[in-house]
Amino acid sequence: MSYQALYRKFRPDTFEDVKGQEHIVTTLQNQIKADRIGHAYLFCGTRGTGKTTMAKILAKAVNCENPVDGNPCGECKMCRAIAAGASMNVIEIDAASNNGVDNIREIVDEVSFSPAEGKYKVYIIDEVHMLSIGAFNALLKTLEEPPSYVIFILATTESHKIPITIHSRCQRYDFKRISIETIADRLRDLMAQENVDVEEKAVRYVAKAADGSMRDALSLLDQCIAFHYGEKLTYDMVLDVLGAVDSAVFGRMLRVITEKDVLGAITLLEEIIYQGRELTQFVTDFTWYLRNLLLIKSSDGIEDIIDASSDNLALMKEEAELVDANAIMRYIRIFSELSGQLKYATAKRIMLEMAIIKLCRPAMEVKNDALLERIRDLEEKLENGNFVSGSVTGSSGAGAVPQVKSEPVQTKAPLPKAVPEDVQEVVKRWGEIVHSTGQPMQTYLAGAKLSLGGDNRLLIVIADGLKSDYFLKHEDNMQHLKDCICRAAGKEISVEVKALQRQQNFDATYVDLSQVIHMDIDVE
Repeated sequence: MSYQALYRKFRPDTFEDVKGQEHIVTTLQNQIKADRIGHAYLFCGTRGTGKTTMAKILAKAVNCENPVDGNPCGECKMCRAIAAGASMNVIEIDAASNNGVDNIREIVDEVSFSPAEGKYKVYIIDEVHMLSIGAFNALLKTLEEPPSYVIFILATTESHKIPITIHSRCQRYDFKRISIETIADRLRDLMAQENVDVEEKAVRYVAKAADGSMRDALSLLDQCIAFHYGEKLTYDMVLDVLGAVDSAVFGRMLRVITEKDVLGAITLLEEIIYQGRELTQFVTDFTWYLRNLLLIKSSDGIEDIIDASSDNLALMKEEAELVDANAIMRYIRIFSELSGQLKYATAKRIMLEMAIIKLCRPAMEVKNDALLERIRDLEEKLENGNFVSGSVTGSSGAGAVPQVKSEPVQTKAPLPKAVPEDVQEVVKRWGEIVHSTGQPMQTYLAGAKLSLGGDNRLLIVIADGLKSDYFLKHEDNMQHLKDCICRAAGKEISVEVKALQRQQNFDATYVDLSQVIHMDIDVE
């Protein structure tokens, strides 16, 4: 006997064998047991979730001579004939290749003839959304009032293309994507029956790669077993066959991107390509990895949502700290756009390289999230003092030696005689106050220093530019900051914001209250 693909060999014969669609199984079984069978059903859902399989089981169940708890017995003459595809009572039609008016008129003419044996004639129309408008219209009247011995089961992956007039004449059942856990459990059971040794990590990856489709999972596993026939199927073998990348590579790629290391990112991509990995699959998996990082940054207790081992989850939590949530959303946007373009691209590698360079160089983009990242880069440079102050003088010709201005000797501003208690309280709780302001104000207050102005006013010194303008040019922002400070101190406090010019030295101009108060506490 010729080899039979796993998804055909292990196609469910009873409702209990159908995994992940318990809500539909229960309803149909109850209808059969109560003899309340509908005349038209619409099965909707993505590929490989069991629509056609469920239709065939229903066809057997309604015609079974000895049904058991709503299930077909599988032993009677009708069950065997339907399972073998030899029954005249079950008519399967592929609407993709039989989508004309004439094809439907043939069905309408046949409906008038009662079944030669059994109770019901069952018409299963697969990919019904492919029917033409004329064909749908020809089906309408018969679908609404068929003879008592006729059942229509319409299956589709694109329910939005079904006319509302068809919808209203059917009982609709939505088939859900099957969970990774359910698919993995099913694969383990089938591999035990086939006596195939498969590594647990390999099973989990195949289940995840199937994207909610049991049929896809079985097809992928079938492919992997055939490639490494007679050997234990390991995680690395599955990656080789499917052209996928080990998840550790995603962390390496993220690190070089956050470091703005274009050469490192392109070198890593070269390594991935050299290993023969599929670029489209890499883009899909890396986007999924970024999604997991975004979930980690957005909420606590997401262990049940993210499909990863405890070790990988701990590593992802560390990697999530390397990058801002807004930057992750920008990365996801760029890779999602790329995923749609790669499908028809001839130069996939070049397009992927361009996307990676975009991630490393936000200045190449003009979209809002890219501009935000450029602002964050500027702010980081301001905080770290990476900008070169002063100008280079001298001849611009070849061999000219730039003249570097000597820096003046830094002096410290004189310490105040006393710091008011309410101002001290603000300084001690400054980190808490900044956090309470929320975003984006929290970002603009990063690097701000506290000092004392005239009349014992609290002075907030902020680097000149974007950060200081955020408060000095917007009264609402300034008022919100004052409110947060007064609420923390429990009393009204006079607050002033000053911009620290690039050429100014803070220690020479202002008193750093954080150091003063720390000294006072030590003395006490």
